[in-house]
Amino acid sequence: MLDFVNLLVPVESDALYTLYMTLSVTMIALMCLSAVAAIVLVLLQPGNSTGIDALGGSSETFFGKNKGKSIEAKMKKWTIVCLVVLVIFSIAFYILQLESLWT
Repeated sequence: MLDFVNLLVPVESDALYTLYMTLSVTMIALMCLSAVAAIVLVLLQPGNSTGIDALGGSSETFFGKNKGKSIEAKMKKWTIVCLVVLVIFSIAFYILQLESLWT
């Protein structure tokens, strides 16, 4: 076996080690990118309530009628997409760390 200092999963050859490290670094980069995108999208979204005006009820406005087409609805959808992508990459990264995959 090869003796690598920073290897999380023991592999049989240099080619497997290179593949493992390439996939690991790519997955970490994609997870970071999707996490930052989700954070930015959440911070850009307005709050659901408008303060004290929410207690008295609200009148129907143009944005209330077309809520599905508004920028806020699109931002919520993209936030969900970013978080789903983050979960998928996290699960894939966990699977990459399984020793039985590399031996």
